[in-house]
Amino acid sequence: MAMRDRTSLVRRCMLGGVALALTFVTACGGEGDGGDDAAGAACEPAGGKVTLDYWSWVPGMQKAVDVWNSENPDIQVKLKTVPSGNAGTYQNLSNALKAGKAPDLGQVEYDSLASFRLKEGLTDISSCPGVKDAGAAFVDWTWSQVEFGADGKDGVWAVPQDTGPMALFYRKDIYDKLGMKAPATWDEYAEQARRLKKEGKFITHFSQTDPNWFTGLLWQNKATMFERAGDAWKVTVDRPESRQVADYWQKMIDDKLVATDLQGFSPALYKAWNDGEVVTWVSAAWGYSTIRDNAKSTAGAWAVAPMPQWKNGDRQAGNWGGSTTTVMAGSEHPAEAAKFALWLNTDPEALEILNREGGLYPAAKTGLELPALQQPVDFYGKQKVFDVFAQASSQVDTGFTWGPTMTDTYRFLSDGTANTIAGKSTLGDVLKDTDAQSAESLRKQSLDVTQ
Repeated sequence: MAMRDRTSLVRRCMLGGVALALTFVTACGGEGDGGDDAAGAACEPAGGKVTLDYWSWVPGMQKAVDVWNSENPDIQVKLKTVPSGNAGTYQNLSNALKAGKAPDLGQVEYDSLASFRLKEGLTDISSCPGVKDAGAAFVDWTWSQVEFGADGKDGVWAVPQDTGPMALFYRKDIYDKLGMKAPATWDEYAEQARRLKKEGKFITHFSQTDPNWFTGLLWQNKATMFERAGDAWKVTVDRPESRQVADYWQKMIDDKLVATDLQGFSPALYKAWNDGEVVTWVSAAWGYSTIRDNAKSTAGAWAVAPMPQWKNGDRQAGNWGGSTTTVMAGSEHPAEAAKFALWLNTDPEALEILNREGGLYPAAKTGLELPALQQPVDFYGKQKVFDVFAQASSQVDTGFTWGPTMTDTYRFLSDGTANTIAGKSTLGDVLKDTDAQSAESLRKQSLDVTQ
């Protein structure tokens, strides 16, 4: 096959199989068409000493890399500490890929994998030693996020690193004083919000700058934002399940039951936590350290409970955040890079370091059994809070699908939410507008979009 034709075929395969957790199989590669065992041949170990470049923003990552380097003299990893993905690293990775100077390994969040695959920026590591058998080592939904195509038949494009299963952080001292218990349903949560308003408190804040958080709420209600229809994309941001979430929070905003003048991760929010003015936060496992480190005067007053459910008796959780370790396109040593990625995200010592130093909640099943995650947490009244998150992790919908232009979709959601807070629109309008804008964004990438 001519190089130009082969490149065109690869491009079509990338576009045709970019969805996560799909129910179709792409018809790319195969014997006799020049795409037979290229990946396997490219993933043979080098047989000599190699050095791998790795970009990551996880605090304390160097300590894990040092352990690897001491135990693997023939495969040395050189770490570059970078800003978080949307703070500059994704753009820098894109530029490096275009220039042919990308690192061997990169940290990429789940919601950005499809975008990098669309750019042909990732290496399929499914044929690398150990990868095909690695899926069982990870929480099911995380592995479904790194596979493309039905049952991973279109490849494995990353190794899961950490997750953000969501639960409810709440001020147990205030709840106890008012005779309230952690809400089982969203209806109960709204009732509690009205009770707290009478006490001069907000049940939570609604930030206009955290579209990822709102996406986690949609995820809990199985409101996937994108689907595939044959070779085309179907944008499903505005769907009944999403509307249910949006209408609920719109009423909370209209009734002034949530603080709308506080942004996430801001000094003003932290002060509201410390002062007891905002008393709950629906957040991810990593949020335990956010509250601990920024609301120190409330030590012992918080507790963690499962997310409120839409129907009493349901057991569903959303996810907010989490990253993977990818082998970038152009790496000359994919076998060694994949070996390091698997070790980093499954080895007990590495997992302990990343949890202790970086606050990561591991995607590996063995990571959920880390001693540190089995212990009572003093800040949370000696509650074993990670038991709640371990349960939540098993309740995250495995079929949630990211689109290949999520950066645009998040921007549309954020801009629309700002208008809602300003009283210029509703969250229902935001869903409708984001749906249309996301479809147009896909078309600009020359992707087929269906109704």
